[in-house]
Amino acid sequence: MRPGIAAPEGGLSREAWKIFQIMAEFVEGFEALAQIRPSVSIFGSARIAPDHPYFTLAEDVARKLSDAGFSVVSGGGPGIMEAANKGAYAGPSPSVGLNIRLPHEQAGNPYQDIRLTFQHFFARKVMFVKYATAYVVMPGGFGTLDELMEILTLVQTGKSRRIPIILVHSPFWAGLTDWFRTTMIADGVIDERDMELFVTLDRPEEIIDAIFRYYELSGFEPSEEEKEIQLNL
Repeated sequence: MRPGIAAPEGGLSREAWKIFQIMAEFVEGFEALAQIRPSVSIFGSARIAPDHPYFTLAEDVARKLSDAGFSVVSGGGPGIMEAANKGAYAGPSPSVGLNIRLPHEQAGNPYQDIRLTFQHFFARKVMFVKYATAYVVMPGGFGTLDELMEILTLVQTGKSRRIPIILVHSPFWAGLTDWFRTTMIADGVIDERDMELFVTLDRPEEIIDAIFRYYELSGFEPSEEEKEIQLNL
């Protein structure tokens, strides 16, 4: 060991032991979620009350997805997450909650057939992507934007297979998508073709139709190349 650098007492450091906790989260997630395909991950604000139109819209979307044979995956908390789980829970397909331990919030909602709880955001984010057939992004805050940018980046760079990415409620997203065009494309930091990575829709029926149209030619089962991409995600 180099002079001036002391070895941690008692063998492995606390940071090294964290590796095993992280591994356990991945193993539990992989085992639980590998059986729920096809699935759709739904995102949105935790701050939306049950009497808000966004809540009703998310619940309707999730119920129609469940009726169409899709498992529905949400963050397991309140707001849009609860609406998504509630809608799916009322249907025939599994309602899945990927809960996260937070210091001051995130009580799990009661509408979860499969409930997983994560300590680490990054492990949870992998689970949202790895088995998703589509991403449905409702109005939300920083966390929702984080998930949206994550999947756009992964698909754009080829680190994840191409899937439908659907922004719901066009008035909410108009400012962001306009900024993509007027600033990001204009400054050359993204390409015009990157706008084809997502669509903006308003009605639940449009969302279901868009997902099925996307997979009409390729089928829901990933190709061997796509399986390899997802394995190395």
